[in-house]
Amino acid sequence: MVKVVWTRHAEERQKEWEKKLGITPWEVEDLVLNPQQVVPGDHNVLVSQAKRGKGLLRVLFIEEGTERRVLTLYWTSRIERYWKEE
Repeated sequence: MVKVVWTRHAEERQKEWEKKLGITPWEVEDLVLNPQQVVPGDHNVLVSQAKRGKGLLRVLFIEEGTERRVLTLYWTSRIERYWKEE
């Protein structure tokens, strides 16, 4: 069973995005556990992303054993920059 662990920074960012776009903690955890797409980031960081509205919700995390530690998250309208077509 994979466990989602939040950093304080990620919790703060989620609260900011919830005010702006209604992004809930459950939506973030679901994205980390069931991503539409995962792309590599820098320094062993993975980015779980999903199309949301007219943009992309991106959650940066690292895998540590059975944990996925959420580092930060953000929404961007620049889908073409980050989405990797198969």
